[in-house]
Amino acid sequence: MRSEGFLKALGPWSEREELSDAFERLLDTTPKGEGELAECLAVVQRICHGDEESWYREWVRSAEMMRMAALAVADAGALEAGRRKWLRAIEYYDVAASPIGTCVMRRQAIAAGIRACASDYLGLAVSQGEVVTISWRDDYPLEAYFLPASDRDGPVPTVICVCEPGQRKERSLLRLAGHAAERGLSLLVVDLLGPGPDSRFDEIVGHHDLESAIGSVMDYACDRDDVDDHRIAILADDWCSSFVARGIACDPRYAAAVCDAGLWDIHERVCLSHRLTPDERAGLPGASDCRVARQIMCPLLVALPKAGWLRADIASRLVAQMKREHLDVTLEVVASHQGCAADNAQANAAVFDWIAARLASSPQLRS
Repeated sequence: MRSEGFLKALGPWSEREELSDAFERLLDTTPKGEGELAECLAVVQRICHGDEESWYREWVRSAEMMRMAALAVADAGALEAGRRKWLRAIEYYDVAASPIGTCVMRRQAIAAGIRACASDYLGLAVSQGEVVTISWRDDYPLEAYFLPASDRDGPVPTVICVCEPGQRKERSLLRLAGHAAERGLSLLVVDLLGPGPDSRFDEIVGHHDLESAIGSVMDYACDRDDVDDHRIAILADDWCSSFVARGIACDPRYAAAVCDAGLWDIHERVCLSHRLTPDERAGLPGASDCRVARQIMCPLLVALPKAGWLRADIASRLVAQMKREHLDVTLEVVASHQGCAADNAQANAAVFDWIAARLASSPQLRS
């Protein structure tokens, strides 16, 4: 990775694994232009080595400056340029969060900054979006961003993006909003972190019914007058998610889904089987048992990054097995690379093209 040559700029900080990893991730997501790289290195040079307060302060300062720059260019009419700067600001906030540990005030400040980037975008988008609250558990509602399709009257086909447990929704909103708008789709993006900057996710992450949140999100979408409840697709952030696959199993309301169709669950079973005795292994479903995909009733797209967690040939074999019982499942190996914005945008565009085609030809709509 090109970032390896820049880690020396961290000096003594490079000995702190969590900080060097955060800086490396930032450099790997930095556009190829020299200006962005120089900006990152300039921030590092302002940090006082050995002073965690300095690390936090300089990255937050840079994030806030980037957010102000995003507001300025978007307010001047360059919304796309502003969107890229808001995404960059979120990446700076993420780096700032690396050494804060258990400091509640700093965590809340960073969460508030990230939420502000999304709020800025929603307010300046062509069709203004809104922050919505979704009922889930009695003591734990969900928060989502809803961005309506522009220039569309009446109920509109909608894409629900669900973030993996523990992941924030703001980055997904900024990455996906343009793809939805270009295809006349509304977008609902939700995570499981709860409302406000003070996340209580640690309280519910271990609950056995975590996937029930997805049903609550679908209930909310169907209750909206501006959502066509016969044309709703669900999209896992970063495309691959067994969490989403399990959540939509046996739910007939979706017109299309982009997730891993249960591949991760199969992968885990195979890994677990290697640690079991023959007798224990006999009671474990085999790798050919595609139970989750069998229960999903809508068309499925499995979009697997070429350099992802599962080899493409293994995924192809498993999807071929799925097709025996779920004819409408498609595997697409996409050329997505960490840090390559062009590749990621192209891959997301292909995913949204598939979604738009499926929603346009929804059997529920034709009936």
